[in-house]
Amino acid sequence: MTQDFFQGYKGESLGVLKKYNVRVWGQAEIFTIRGPFSGTVLPRSENDDDQHIVIKIATGYNIGIDIKTITGMKETGYKKAVYKIPEKEFPVTPGLPRVKLFGTGGTIASRLDYRTGAVIPAFSPGELYGAVPELADICNLDTEKVFAVFSENMGPKQYIALAKAIGKEIENGIDGIVIGHGTDTLHHTGAVLTFMVQNPPVPIVLVGSQRSSDRPSSDAATNLMNAMYTAGHGDIAEVMVCMFGPTSDVYGLLHRGTRVRKMHSSYRSTFRTIGDTPVARVRRGELIHFKKDYKPRRKDKDVKIIPYFNDQVTMLYYYPGIKPDTIDMLVEAGYKGIIIVGTGLGHVNKELYPAIERAHAKGVHMFMTLQTIWGYVHMFVYDTGRDMMAKGIIPCGNMLPEVAWVKLSWILGQTDDPAEVKRMMLTPVNDEITDREPYNGYLVYQGGVPAVEEFIRRVHK
Repeated sequence: MTQDFFQGYKGESLGVLKKYNVRVWGQAEIFTIRGPFSGTVLPRSENDDDQHIVIKIATGYNIGIDIKTITGMKETGYKKAVYKIPEKEFPVTPGLPRVKLFGTGGTIASRLDYRTGAVIPAFSPGELYGAVPELADICNLDTEKVFAVFSENMGPKQYIALAKAIGKEIENGIDGIVIGHGTDTLHHTGAVLTFMVQNPPVPIVLVGSQRSSDRPSSDAATNLMNAMYTAGHGDIAEVMVCMFGPTSDVYGLLHRGTRVRKMHSSYRSTFRTIGDTPVARVRRGELIHFKKDYKPRRKDKDVKIIPYFNDQVTMLYYYPGIKPDTIDMLVEAGYKGIIIVGTGLGHVNKELYPAIERAHAKGVHMFMTLQTIWGYVHMFVYDTGRDMMAKGIIPCGNMLPEVAWVKLSWILGQTDDPAEVKRMMLTPVNDEITDREPYNGYLVYQGGVPAVEEFIRRVHK
């Protein structure tokens, strides 16, 4: 057999496959000291070790088998897999709302590249319909792939293009918009679109998935269906993020674009509204409102597109012992705005004061947010806070650090006047600053606490 039959295998693992005449994509029975395993032999990542053979078992999961445990192998069949879902033309059903799906990349539109072991953005929006045909029962869908990038590669260029594309679709009379997006920076895009696309007449829903579409536990299909229903049938005309509510697929939550944050690296229920409650709960065929103060859907086509962004803005995460030259270097590099992510109520050490004064003298706009995530900046409580305000730092209420960075970048793309920058930063567009947190706007469930354990016993089945 040629090397083509052993993609990615090398060294000792390659020797084992050759010994038993088993090929990549072969269906094999593998006998080990831990018992037998059956599945399809998969290619290995080029960067992986040579001590394991990887198979896809009947459940759809991939497992690695240590070659030192293998006592025998037998190939029972062979069929090279094609990991591609064919594109399907979306059917048109009279009476259903028209929804536009913008594809940007991310896990909701991805597959596993077995050659490298990486998840890559590869599905086109048309393929998404091929994977989730139930979408045809929800809406009449038009799709457009505007980008094919992971969310860490989203930036000002993509934000501006997306805002303009949304404006064009609203002008054409679309009933709702869904944006497929990677989850890592989805909340950044939700915030920036809240500022760039103001007063939309239809829902604008960002959606992603924590687990790629080729995994049995993928949340892509459920999230897509919930997002499509929200965009086509929902009455909340705002920029929202739609993702899993609980860890199961019982329902999704709709989070306001300026108050949402990714809070876990791998949980499907990773997105949470911070310092407030979600706007609504959604599952196919049902949308239940949590908040009464939302912007309702309208029949007009009026929308304000403000596609500006200055990338000379940064976030400075304070840590004990940080040196003044950190700020000096940012100023020398030409940064026009700094979002400080301070401790407690909004504090940094006194050693930074001279650098803060130098930055302020050079016209750098500085705003204070919090590392605590929940809560408000209160710089008038201690001398440290009052001293910093006197030196030019402006508190941002309960604005999230990422939202403050996005908003200041958006503002400085329009004006550099200090008074106007301050006015715009502190004037909410859609709840990026709120008057108060509701009583249930801060909930952290910590195992081991008696009250929480009692709740888990009663609710978590």
